Amino acid sequence: MDYRTSRQFKLDKDLNVSLGTRLANYLIDYVCVIVLMFAILIGLMVFAAIIGSQELLDRIGNMNKIEEYGVAIVSILLYYNIFEIFFSRTIGKFITKTVVVNINGEKPDTQEILVRSLCRLIPFETFSFLGAPNKGWHDSISKTYVVNKELLEKKKELFYSVDEIGNNTNEL
Repeated sequence: MDYRTSRQFKLDKDLNVSLGTRLANYLIDYVCVIVLMFAILIGLMVFAAIIGSQELLDRIGNMNKIEEYGVAIVSILLYYNIFEIFFSRTIGKFITKTVVVNINGEKPDTQEILVRSLCRLIPFETFSFLGAPNKGWHDSISKTYVVNKELLEKKKELFYSVDEIGNNTNEL
């Protein structure tokens, strides 16, 4: 077996972003989820007005706590799943130039992202960062990592460029 084709990039601990960057991602994404939640509610209200359903408008205006939590859960799952499945990044991660990857520095598959998003709903998950350095339950359970995108690309390019040495032999 050719060792060059069997080598696979693995993340270094130095690629993990700082707790401060994780906090910035969280705060930016939190604001985005709230905006999405209001957009969903406004969309429902517009829909209710278009179809002339005063009952639905009243229901939206007088939601109980369980219904409010339901809208929040839908907003969280929509936001994180859409952004991380398609881009491997949320708006917060775009701003902080970070990205979600698997252990090989690749985009996680859909199942890993779905698990990651569902883990965000675990009560007190936000505080899980206090136990493990820079890694919350949504990271450890889904086996994903948040890393600096530019640094990851440079390290992967360097790692795989070693494989090119010797492949580009010039014939004399």
